[in-house]
Amino acid sequence: MSHFSFTLEATDGQARLGNFHTPHGPIPMPAFAPVGTLANVKTLEPRDLHELGASLVLSNTYHLYLRPGHELVERMGGLHNFMGWDGPMLTDSGGYQVFSLAHRRALDDDGVTFRSHIDGSTHRFTPEKVMEIEQALGADIAMVLDECAEPLDRAYNEDALIRTHRWAERCRVAHTRPDQALFGIVQGGIFPDLRLQSAAFLKELDFPGYAVGGLAVGETKEQMYATLDETCPALPTDKPRYLMGVGAPEDIVEAVWRGIDFFDCVLPTRIARNGALLTRDGRLNIRNERFSEDRLPVEEGCTCYTCRTFSRAYLRHLFKAKEITGLRLATIHNLHFMLRLMDDIRSAIRTGTFADFRTDFHARHTMTDQAVRHAQRQKRAASTKHFGS
Repeated sequence: MSHFSFTLEATDGQARLGNFHTPHGPIPMPAFAPVGTLANVKTLEPRDLHELGASLVLSNTYHLYLRPGHELVERMGGLHNFMGWDGPMLTDSGGYQVFSLAHRRALDDDGVTFRSHIDGSTHRFTPEKVMEIEQALGADIAMVLDECAEPLDRAYNEDALIRTHRWAERCRVAHTRPDQALFGIVQGGIFPDLRLQSAAFLKELDFPGYAVGGLAVGETKEQMYATLDETCPALPTDKPRYLMGVGAPEDIVEAVWRGIDFFDCVLPTRIARNGALLTRDGRLNIRNERFSEDRLPVEEGCTCYTCRTFSRAYLRHLFKAKEITGLRLATIHNLHFMLRLMDDIRSAIRTGTFADFRTDFHARHTMTDQAVRHAQRQKRAASTKHFGS
């Protein structure tokens, strides 16, 4: 009996509502995975993630291989036990991190040799080595080693696709852990014929799930959406579809519209630590002077701990004073925003109203900062007139 299964519960156009069942519980989809690169979502604890409603957490193979080492994690009972998270987990292959360090690596058809960003020591990843690392870490979902090519270079993508496919075959053979699902990764840049070729090749390997890689790495949003338009219909309908490294709210809505099931990205947590807070009307820079005496929460109507408890003025003070609590409270809010967005997307698909949800979301979320302030002034003026106060 398989440890994994995908249940498709409803569709609304190309948007899909489903569940991916894993040994550590189901992942309701569409889903967003907070990124815990080094077995930790920065500033948060596993209990915070549970309270926020996270159903999946991602950790990074490259970083954990270098520190503390996959052998140590395995001796400590695997990644779940090591970090104290009992829900589903995914590890990427480390390929993106290796290939983003172009000045530190040498690529060949067998694998890639690279120098550590920590101490300059030399290491080598092959498909077999990456499978050894990911199986030792023990996440529910593991990714094949692939080559993330520059998306606009046709000639390079043609060569990279051959390597990616050969490496996928080798990963499939080397991966033997039955309680871990190995996903294939479709590559091919922004070129529809290469994407279709990749999807067709990987489908023949019959992975339990498929990712779309190599996007949000230099192409325009329009090019990303066009690539998804071509790629998603070529993927199996009975298996989950994962868009790697994409996490801007507007991109998630558009990708779900095109048939993607789940996402990961450092964006919500990274920008939180820089004082950028997500709202349905766009981002707020909490460091701005205009928030210095603002008694409102980050977003009116938000039910996260940060918004229930603290004002914008207090958060601005924490950031200006460089208090660690500010980073934590901002992270709580941004992940709450992302996870509630996924809740709302699932509800809209369930009720067949996702097209309206998409239109309404973009109408609000693309407002400029000036338009947001104008709308807030109008709202307050109308409220004062209505209540006579």
